[in-house]
Amino acid sequence: MAKGKQSLGFAEAPYLLSAGTIVGQKESQGPLGKLFDERGQDKNNLFGKTTWEEAESEMQKRACLRAVEKSGIPKDKIRYLFGGDLLRQGTATAMGIESLQIPMFGLFGACSTSGEALALASMTVAGGYADYALAVTSSHFGSAEKEFRFPLGYASQRPLSAQWTVTGSGAFVIGCEKSKVRLSGVTVGKIVDYGLKDSQNMGGCMAPAACDTILTNRKDFGQDLEAYDQIVTGDLGYIGSTILLELLKKNGVDIEDRHMDCGKTIFDQQTQDTHAGGSGCGCAAVTLGSYVVPKICKGEWKKVLFVPTGALMSTVSFNEGESIPGIAHGIVLEHAG
Repeated sequence: MAKGKQSLGFAEAPYLLSAGTIVGQKESQGPLGKLFDERGQDKNNLFGKTTWEEAESEMQKRACLRAVEKSGIPKDKIRYLFGGDLLRQGTATAMGIESLQIPMFGLFGACSTSGEALALASMTVAGGYADYALAVTSSHFGSAEKEFRFPLGYASQRPLSAQWTVTGSGAFVIGCEKSKVRLSGVTVGKIVDYGLKDSQNMGGCMAPAACDTILTNRKDFGQDLEAYDQIVTGDLGYIGSTILLELLKKNGVDIEDRHMDCGKTIFDQQTQDTHAGGSGCGCAAVTLGSYVVPKICKGEWKKVLFVPTGALMSTVSFNEGESIPGIAHGIVLEHAG
């Protein structure tokens, strides 16, 4: 099953059985608005709760329940849950999925967490350790801004390089039963640090990691990137996507005709004032679940490389002047007819 230094190709590939997505009001007003399973209508995105943190937990619970319902698999048949978020000690996930009572592995990969969760869930099913596993992640604009930047009431001016944290949660059921989407391989990312320290330019911090994972995937699987109908990065946004394409071209690779970035797709840059695009764990997760997976199901895209990206910073590391390393995980998704 091992491919090269960082990849796995599954002899008996697991399948993506279903996806559940829930987003906030701003996301529901974007280009993908009608594709999400549930769309919040409260401008404060509280989802019936009193704090943003509680709201994020509620989103995770609802996304998981929606994914399980759509899969048709009884909840007690799901052996493990892999999940994470952006908050300290993964509290949004822990409190959100508590009532589900599914054995949990808590993860942190920043905005790459959807890829990390999918990789581990698919490895677990392919290895025979579970028939069904659940992968979930989330982010919330209010909770993330409060955690990493300024209190929203501070009303600080955001630079044009800043991205808008997506309020959303995406959950996926992975199993051994055949469906129309097969997870045929994984390229596990490694930490790449170019020394950037600007938390308001996360696209620039994450682009080198995306480049490294894409090139590694090509090398490990011994195939040209033209084999993919689409290479979907997580949330590089407009600035990070430009940097990624330039880095790849310096390595003799051009994916411009088949590259899509979730951070550029989820919002309308011209009308929604999101500056450099979307970000957050929920950005890649809900875009994958609502837009990418249906295209694979229909056979419009036969083979996709999904590469969510993460900026591995904390409030401690940033305040101590440390650089912001990036990571990206690659998930190979194929139409299974």
